[in-house]
Amino acid sequence: MPRIVGIDIPKEKTIKIALTYIYGIGATFSDRILKKAGIEPNKRAKDLKEEEVSRLATIIQKSYRVEGELKREVSQNVRHLIGIKTYRGLRHRRSLPVRGQRTSTNARTRKGPRKSIGVKKAAKKSTTGKGK
Repeated sequence: MPRIVGIDIPKEKTIKIALTYIYGIGATFSDRILKKAGIEPNKRAKDLKEEEVSRLATIIQKSYRVEGELKREVSQNVRHLIGIKTYRGLRHRRSLPVRGQRTSTNARTRKGPRKSIGVKKAAKKSTTGKGK
């Protein structure tokens, strides 16, 4: 398994698809990176030479924000929205959909499992009338 930017990419997939396993790199960025590196997109990841892997790693590190750095930036952006109390920040804080989706039905991914309200069992009463 080739290791690029601290991520083991799958060796059986083509390098174009394998690069998308890195957080922050999608299909378009993958194409651009491979074009810069001069690597055939249909080549399997296991067939890459050590020199090609290092070329990919240097291009990614120089040109793109990926993995921890990108996750940290996204997290800071959300914290900023929450801090300045924007509508989007309030939605993030309440774990509700942020981008205008309906919530009366659906939205279970953001809201989590349903919470039952007011379902209580009635206490059992003695039928004999003599107490316990």
